[in-house]
Amino acid sequence: MKYTTILLVLIGFYLPISAQQTINGSMIHDEIQRDYILYIPAIYDGSADVPLVLNFHGYGSNANQQMFYGDFRDIADVEGFLLVHPQGTILNGNQHWNVGFPGSGSTTDDLGFTEALIDELANLYAINLDRVYGTGMSNGGFMSFLLACQLSEKIAAVASVTGSKTPDTYNACNAQHPTPILQIHGTIDSVVPYNGDTWTRSIEDVISYWVNYNNCDTNPIITVFPDIDPSDGSTVEHSVYIGGDNDVTTEHMKVIGGDHTWPGSAFNFPGTNYDINASMKIWQFFSRFDINGTLSVSEFDNRQVIIYPNPTNSKINLSLKFSEELNYELFSSLGKLLIIGTIKTNNQEIDLSNLSPNIYYLKLGNQVFKILKSN
Repeated sequence: MKYTTILLVLIGFYLPISAQQTINGSMIHDEIQRDYILYIPAIYDGSADVPLVLNFHGYGSNANQQMFYGDFRDIADVEGFLLVHPQGTILNGNQHWNVGFPGSGSTTDDLGFTEALIDELANLYAINLDRVYGTGMSNGGFMSFLLACQLSEKIAAVASVTGSKTPDTYNACNAQHPTPILQIHGTIDSVVPYNGDTWTRSIEDVISYWVNYNNCDTNPIITVFPDIDPSDGSTVEHSVYIGGDNDVTTEHMKVIGGDHTWPGSAFNFPGTNYDINASMKIWQFFSRFDINGTLSVSEFDNRQVIIYPNPTNSKINLSLKFSEELNYELFSSLGKLLIIGTIKTNNQEIDLSNLSPNIYYLKLGNQVFKILKSN
């Protein structure tokens, strides 16, 4: 696998990293210049290995558009992972990922490029190679499943938004370890049909494949997310198949009435669900696993927390099913620590009235909750 880094344009300083940066990088793979955008949160300092999230764009889109559309940057600012947005190559005038679409004629080695990109970033930064994750939108979701099937030795878990598996990926899947899977898909997806087509497997087929491969229980635990935005015309049903080898789960967030969109995106395209934030749900899913299966979690992670009202124009209340003291931190959307405190009762109030209207993140233990402060 021959590759050479030929360009790193840094906004900020080169290593060691001490400030938030967006880096436009390029490398040569298979004699083709391959581009990517790397986002480094301000809290990264290179002193400890951190996770890496690969975020793949859809067909006809690009790395820059995906960075804003399926946006993980404010989450990375709080959680400290590195975030890379690879760029596809042009096929018939559109950026694409070669995932084996029937008749596409693509010969691009995107698997090899992804492997080389992971290796390159691991040479430059402190990356925990047991915690490399793949996600993406549409064609990028297909690419994530291809990684799970054909590059599983480097991928801890994947999450697909509006993607699926091509027949080639489905039939030639050869994962090497139990792989946590999260599929987020709208039932009225007008681009990648929920029930499949000749060129794409149905979402039911995809979930069934991974339930079987991961040796999960075949009867899922099903919950319905609160319909906090009735105006979006959709609701979300979450199916979790537990009991997999290495304690991995296979999960599906079924957006009933949702179209070919990224739930919770700042870009309010028709058919977008706003009961969940896909980026936040994906990171919460990824953060539970490394390449060996379920990570050990603190006792707090298994306890229920209810935050209300959210959105709020002044205060939030935390209803917790335990009573011992717990420290909390509130961060801005850029990762700046704004408030610290201690929860001393199972019904705690936090005053946000002095903060401007914006998105904030409340960290409790290993969980992060998105808070919207309104006017």
